[in-house]
Amino acid sequence: MTNPSNVSRRWLLGALVAGAAGPALAGAPTVSLRPPARGATLASGARVASATVPAAAQLIDAARLGGEVSFVVADARSGQLLEAAGAERSLPPASVVKAMTALYAIETLGSGYRFATRLMATGPVQGGVVNGDLVLVGGGDPTLSSDGLATMVTALRGLGVNGVSGRFLVHGAALPSIPAIDPAQPAHVGYNPAVSGLNLNYNQVHFEWQRAQGAWRLSMEARAERSRPAVSLARMQVVQRQSPTFTFAANGPYEDWTVASAALGNGGSRLLPVRRPEAYAAEVFQTLAAAQGIRLPPAQIVTNLPAGSVIVQHDSDDLRTVSRDMLRWSTNLTAETLGLAASVARGLRPGTLAASAGAMSDWAGARFGLARPRLVDHSGLGDASRIAALDIVRALAGSEAQLRPILRNFPMRDAQNNEIRNHPIRVDAKTGTLNFVSGLGGYITAPGGREMVFAIFCADTARRDRLGPAERERPEGGREWTQRARRLQQQLIERWAAVHV
Repeated sequence: MTNPSNVSRRWLLGALVAGAAGPALAGAPTVSLRPPARGATLASGARVASATVPAAAQLIDAARLGGEVSFVVADARSGQLLEAAGAERSLPPASVVKAMTALYAIETLGSGYRFATRLMATGPVQGGVVNGDLVLVGGGDPTLSSDGLATMVTALRGLGVNGVSGRFLVHGAALPSIPAIDPAQPAHVGYNPAVSGLNLNYNQVHFEWQRAQGAWRLSMEARAERSRPAVSLARMQVVQRQSPTFTFAANGPYEDWTVASAALGNGGSRLLPVRRPEAYAAEVFQTLAAAQGIRLPPAQIVTNLPAGSVIVQHDSDDLRTVSRDMLRWSTNLTAETLGLAASVARGLRPGTLAASAGAMSDWAGARFGLARPRLVDHSGLGDASRIAALDIVRALAGSEAQLRPILRNFPMRDAQNNEIRNHPIRVDAKTGTLNFVSGLGGYITAPGGREMVFAIFCADTARRDRLGPAERERPEGGREWTQRARRLQQQLIERWAAVHV
């Protein structure tokens, strides 16, 4: 499946990673890419002649995905190219790009960096009152929850505070304010929230409904593990209709939703995105404060931070842990805040996600010797992003020590889609999924101990582009297409582990 003419231009540059100590991908492979004339061990544990291992082209044809499939696999130690197809073809990376975002943030901010959310007072605390303004200051923490705010309220109460003589100010300007990660997504999907320097509960509100005695009991809550304060910022109304399932409108201080009665059944819940994160965090903080006897005036959102003293601070986990969780659970908000925070730390003030993603592309080009990827965000949610499998492999190969320990194990599955325990092939990778787009990039340890680095992109962009707005959450045939793509990715990995021993 390898076409040396497609890849030689860059491989002959000699170094896989520019300016980094790491393996080099030198020109053409030094060994034949044809299967060696000896036995090989397949993922099932069966010993077969290598000649019977399906060629990559056969596997791709059998998957019936349409569109395009590209891949690159290289030896992780020597950098030797083992197989490739369409190596320099730019395709949507989906969430595979989060691996690059993690590297960008860790190398810029440091693995021990912690996001700080602070309470500042512009005057002294006297007689239980802040004589001045109390300011809730976001530091870009993507993991701040209602429980975290409750901890801050408890600490404030521990200082003896029960009121404020001045204003209650809320500052979220540490990062740019972005109303939605990808405006093309359906309005109600929780994985496409706003982004700010002050984020809460991944900027999602918990909507729950229950039918009782012919009526609907609805709740909108800022739910966390221990805290579940009610939210008035986001309002919901049940409307007698079949479709659309949800509508959204911003009405002054409120985020107004309607939901089709036909879609509700007898009860359930889902997460909806928040579009005004600072107001959301302010309301929740006020509710939690009132529960502990702290009286606060109405919140005012400000972009200029007044001078004052920090009286309470809540820190996130270290960046390595935050990045690990982002990669394992593929949280879009975390990816965007990490990317924006890294760009800001580099002295930039990007007004859009695309501008920040462009800065990350420039960094990746200089750091790993990549052709400049075309990225529109840090999470891969926007389908206009493009990157080549070759460039993903270059970045991964130069970063194994940093990245592999925080990637999630990619489980190998049998024909019934059940996870195979104690599988002889170890894969640590980042998946990426959009409608009719599926990517996978990471590291392989073959049964014989060989270490490989790889990227696989599958995309039927024409089929994706034909989807109407109402089809984008659950398009017809989308789930089956993704299953076939995932199966192909596993089959390619099994092939490589069997042949490249």
